[in-house]
Amino acid sequence: MDQDLEKEPDEESTVLIWLTGIVFFAAIAAIFIIVPTEKTEGPIQRIMYLHIPSAWLAFFAFFIVFISSILFLWKKEREWDIYAHASAEIGVVFCSLVLITGPIWAKPIWGTWWVWDARLTSTLILWLIYVAYLMLRSQTDAGSMRARYAAVLGIVGFLNIPFIHFSVLWWRTFHPQPKVISSEGFGKGMDTSMLATLGVSLCAFTLLYFLLMGQRIRLERLKDEVDRLKRQKLYSS
Repeated sequence: MDQDLEKEPDEESTVLIWLTGIVFFAAIAAIFIIVPTEKTEGPIQRIMYLHIPSAWLAFFAFFIVFISSILFLWKKEREWDIYAHASAEIGVVFCSLVLITGPIWAKPIWGTWWVWDARLTSTLILWLIYVAYLMLRSQTDAGSMRARYAAVLGIVGFLNIPFIHFSVLWWRTFHPQPKVISSEGFGKGMDTSMLATLGVSLCAFTLLYFLLMGQRIRLERLKDEVDRLKRQKLYSS
């Protein structure tokens, strides 16, 4: 029975790895072969299919941190703390990709790598908040107090995301207006093939998130088990 339980997560991970790889292959094929080149921006516009999914994944990951942190403060269960910690690490990675791909896209279009407009600045602040979150977890003493401090920061940090989303609507900024979800309707500002390609890319990145989450959660549980065995050996000696 134990062997079956150990084997099941491995089988699920294998299926998810293959599925993620297949969808990523489909996304890459669509980006470089199927989807047309944007008339105004040219080939550099194709970075959108990496930039927007990275932003979506970062926001989604920080949303999981937000929910898990609330549940941890409420129920005081270690499992929710693990989810929050794992998702924060993944969110920081994808938020870093947003901050890297954005300037690469902006340079040929705006003529500069960076401008201090509302969306770019607030995204940088979001990244700094969750980097601070991870630093807090690594520098403070282990235990529930560290998790409580981190949970509060994880909740506060997420409150910046609605500001990021609506910043281009509230102020005049360099950043373009939303095209996928806009006042004109869903996907009205995009070519159908571009919208479909972006959808495939979003699916690929979402699958990657769940794949990374599964591995990261398993690693954190193994660390907890090692710590438990160490304490058990210490008290029994």
